Amino acid sequence: MRTSMLCAAAALTACVAGIPAHAELGGAPTWAAASASQVTRLVQHVTLAEVPYTVNETTLNGGTVVREYLAQSGTVFAVVWHGPQMAPLNTLLGRYFSSYLQGASALHAAQHGGHGPVSVQQPGLVVQSGGHMGNFTGRAYLPGAFPQGISPDDLQ
Repeated sequence: MRTSMLCAAAALTACVAGIPAHAELGGAPTWAAASASQVTRLVQHVTLAEVPYTVNETTLNGGTVVREYLAQSGTVFAVVWHGPQMAPLNTLLGRYFSSYLQGASALHAAQHGGHGPVSVQQPGLVVQSGGHMGNFTGRAYLPGAFPQGISPDDLQ
């Protein structure tokens, strides 16, 4: 009950205060919700000891939901998306976008072209993306940036 109340209070605060809704992987939040059709809420993961991270959740104009996981320092360590349109990876991945493109290009070359799910796994970056028209999903994270006690399995 207490966690639900904290989440509701955080969500209301995020909507009213205009907390940035989008972030760049490895950086601080950088986008503010730009239009009334874009819905933003802040959800905090609460444990008994402390709050190890914050989740900014945004529904983009096209209906895609993006969740950005921020460490207590304010740095984004993971991004998860799902929805009818592909998430804007160039914005969400920021400075890691070129590494993602290189990894995806190498993967497609090894598969002799074509399209399909992408799983780029590099020492400092993991991007997994798949789906089909109208139903895209994926996640991107920095393996070394997870708060203590948190793993990729905790991303939803």
